[in-house]
Amino acid sequence: MTKYTVLLVLLLCVFSVSSEAAVRLSEPVIIDAESETFAKDLSTIESLPTSLAPTGLASVLAAPDAFLNTPIALQLEVAKVCQKKGCFFIGQQDGQHIRVSFQDYEFFVPSDIGGRTVELVGHIVARTVSPQQAKHLSKDLGTANAVASGPTYEFVALSARVFHAAGDPQQ
Repeated sequence: MTKYTVLLVLLLCVFSVSSEAAVRLSEPVIIDAESETFAKDLSTIESLPTSLAPTGLASVLAAPDAFLNTPIALQLEVAKVCQKKGCFFIGQQDGQHIRVSFQDYEFFVPSDIGGRTVELVGHIVARTVSPQQAKHLSKDLGTANAVASGPTYEFVALSARVFHAAGDPQQ
């Protein structure tokens, strides 16, 4: 009986450690002392200005149609991340929230970046989220009803610079 108890405890430890590990499906294209940058190849995008000043999320959401398909930069805090792949997250700034996805799913972010600051380059798109998509996205965030169905605006990122959290080991 003691052997089975030890085996059960070991199995529980293994599964609890592996279930808490961050999902990291993309490698950063740049790593420095402050951050990691995940991106598609920006050199292939001729219409992207070489320098973009961050735009406030409140300004974008107040008049989103003015920003549709126009390159902009945002600096946000990551509220929640897709726990399945890191293929999207909810970004926030001054009480405003927006879903952030990645151009053509060419890259993802680590699933453990909640609470960190990110600098993004990309554009706003108008989308309609079906009830099935909202349920699926909410499930991937690990929170029921985290994403509402209906018309919405989303930020599609071409790059995401993820700043290290305080106390993170530097890569």
